[in-house]
Amino acid sequence: METILTAILEAFSPLVVSMNFLGVLIGMIVGALPGLGSVVAITICLPFTFGMHSSVAIALLFGVYCGSVAGGSIASILLNTPGTPQAACTALDGHPMAKQGKAAQAIGWALAASICGGLLSCLVLILATPLLADFALKFGAFETFALILMGLTCISSVSAEAQVKGIAAGVLGLLLACVGASPFSSEQRFTFDLFALNGGIDLVAVIVGVFALSEVIMRAEGILHEKRVEAMTGGSVILPALREWVGRRWLLIKSSLIGTWVGIMPGTGAATAAFLAYGEAKRSSPRRDKFGTGEPDSIVAAESANNAVTGGALVPTLALGIPGDPITAILLATFTIHGLSPGVRLMTESPEVVYAAFVTLIIANIFLYPACVITTRLFNFLLRLPEPILMGVVVVLCALGAYGSRGNPVDVAVTMVAGIVAYFMRRNGYPMPPIVIGLVLGQQFELSVGQMLLFKGNQSWPAYILSSPLGCVLLLLALAVLAMPHISAYRTKRSPKSTPEECQP
Repeated sequence: METILTAILEAFSPLVVSMNFLGVLIGMIVGALPGLGSVVAITICLPFTFGMHSSVAIALLFGVYCGSVAGGSIASILLNTPGTPQAACTALDGHPMAKQGKAAQAIGWALAASICGGLLSCLVLILATPLLADFALKFGAFETFALILMGLTCISSVSAEAQVKGIAAGVLGLLLACVGASPFSSEQRFTFDLFALNGGIDLVAVIVGVFALSEVIMRAEGILHEKRVEAMTGGSVILPALREWVGRRWLLIKSSLIGTWVGIMPGTGAATAAFLAYGEAKRSSPRRDKFGTGEPDSIVAAESANNAVTGGALVPTLALGIPGDPITAILLATFTIHGLSPGVRLMTESPEVVYAAFVTLIIANIFLYPACVITTRLFNFLLRLPEPILMGVVVVLCALGAYGSRGNPVDVAVTMVAGIVAYFMRRNGYPMPPIVIGLVLGQQFELSVGQMLLFKGNQSWPAYILSSPLGCVLLLLALAVLAMPHISAYRTKRSPKSTPEECQP
């Protein structure tokens, strides 16, 4: 109980609260600008947390996370151009409402649903994380190895088409984690006689290059082919009255639970949650015939689901050390940078940090309202800024962040190289999250392999593996994740097709 009270007091300290609100505001603004989104917002802010206390850094980045997810709805409603992929469903009815002169009401529906969905997912996070953490205390070297392997396969195997490329990206991350001193000896590996690499590849430099810089290059490539879209005037936010929620409360709860569950499942993300909740709402809503004409049910379903992902995705991240999406992969790196170990020992080694993070996430969802009011008023001004200038500012922040994490000029070069390589990988269909996950978990993965070799002793490998039922289950789950896309593709291929005669009128 004393630990919980200490965590609450820390979460409500002036510095933590102010940084939390700043993070929500930055996330909301970046999320509202088309083409940037949550990953870029968090990546830009990550290097500047290096000198902060862990609670302050977590408050800032959690705020950016919540704000960026909710901010995408502003561009969807006013521009019909989603600021983030998860806000695409919001545009289907949000923009028609704006065209009817109800932009403020549409933003109000999106904001209220976002806050409610985020708060409900926080409740699930608070209840589920300690239970999973207690279960994770049973993990030994082999179980930890199997868990990390399952995490890599989950994030790498979202689709059968990208599976091999996803695994290759994860292996690349593991190889980058091997640069520098061996955890078992003083031997230097893959340093090419460069003293700057003796300490290993800087995690911040890779993250900034892989996500933010490669995104800038992609955006620069597309600027010449895009037209500037004029925004409708918003300027204000009108929250729906309580009587307007009659008949929509169950939709709100159901969509929030869908988003939370999708967030817990690794490798999915907020966009998937929004489309699933929208599809369910279109199937079950009594007002489904009005979808596409400015019906609030559509906005409530999409926005409550995509914001509920924020809490759900943090459950496996904090309890097991398995990120659910690219954003939580970066948040996982934040814990690592600040000397914390997300996963099997976080709740026992740093419980006050975990409980403070829970409270911080709740406060961040409440801060969505004032941040949305400010962002909506600034929106028309922000859109008048030339996009090349915005991209240039992002590049400068990338360079400053990469240099500021360790004060090493080589890290800036690492960021530039990582950004260029990531750009070509993205152009060829390689997913980026496995690289970061492999780099974050690489050292722990290598340690678990070394401990397995030590603890196995004279046992045969089959006997050693079968001695851990939990490890066997995790390995089987990893194999199932790898096999499922292929099984699904095989069933689709084998399914009976209509004959030419059946196709004729």
